[in-house]
Amino acid sequence: MNSIPVRTVQPDGEGSLQVHQDPSLQIEGAKVFAVYGKGGIGKSTTSSNLSVAFSKLGKRVLQIGCDPKHDSTFTLTKQLMPTVIDVMEEVDFHTEELRVEDFVYEGYNGVMCVEAGGPPAGTGCGGYVVGQTVKLLKEHHLLEDTDVVIFDVLGDVVCGGFAAPLQHADRALIVTANDFDSIFAMNRIVQAIGAKSKNYKVKLAGAIANRSAATDQIERFNHQAGMKTLAHFPDLDEIRKSRLMKQTLFEMAPSPEIEAVRNEYLRLAASLWDGVTPCDEARSLKDREIFDLLGYD
Repeated sequence: MNSIPVRTVQPDGEGSLQVHQDPSLQIEGAKVFAVYGKGGIGKSTTSSNLSVAFSKLGKRVLQIGCDPKHDSTFTLTKQLMPTVIDVMEEVDFHTEELRVEDFVYEGYNGVMCVEAGGPPAGTGCGGYVVGQTVKLLKEHHLLEDTDVVIFDVLGDVVCGGFAAPLQHADRALIVTANDFDSIFAMNRIVQAIGAKSKNYKVKLAGAIANRSAATDQIERFNHQAGMKTLAHFPDLDEIRKSRLMKQTLFEMAPSPEIEAVRNEYLRLAASLWDGVTPCDEARSLKDREIFDLLGYD
């Protein structure tokens, strides 16, 4: 009896049950970033403004939202786009019937936008959705004309499914605020990225401080965990208003505060494009370590 060849991989961590993508679906040619962080921390705001910043540097950008809410890209497109899962269901999953314009929309300053969506709650795996999205993009040759791909990933979920973008990414970014809950979530994401880096090319780029006047608690964690802060965006009310106005910060009325934030996004995009040194020595802390580390005496 003929044996069936099996792709051998190392475990992605103790007790790990991870979704492994088809190697043929790897994204080639573009620089790929996966943005993670605690739910509600501002990942979509960060991703969309970072996408625009890359586009302002002359890069061809594709942003992929990986949340069933499909709200990652609405400040770019000014609408809630249909998800890849939505349009696939409309053609009974006969993907050959889909056109590019059915699931890819052009947003502000030429940023191309896709909302992968997700399965109904409790019924499926987010990893399948990410895989099908990348497969569609490759079938339509959309990744061949792209310089930068940004995955904006659901909340602080780090299960096998929603860790799937890490299998495509070159660098992972963690958005955090200067508080215990955000840093606690960041610590778990550090662990997930470390697990994925055993089998994939992804490396941890560092943290993005968001909605924070200070960064003392973030820096305290970074020092202990071998992390670094890549950029700092303050707790500025204009940033909150930009989401309500369905605009990126690059479309807002100019002010000294807005200009400073725009420049920080442009600086971050330029440093990521040039290639930041990854946090190869980063480690996740034990829960008790974080509890004892953070806070004031």
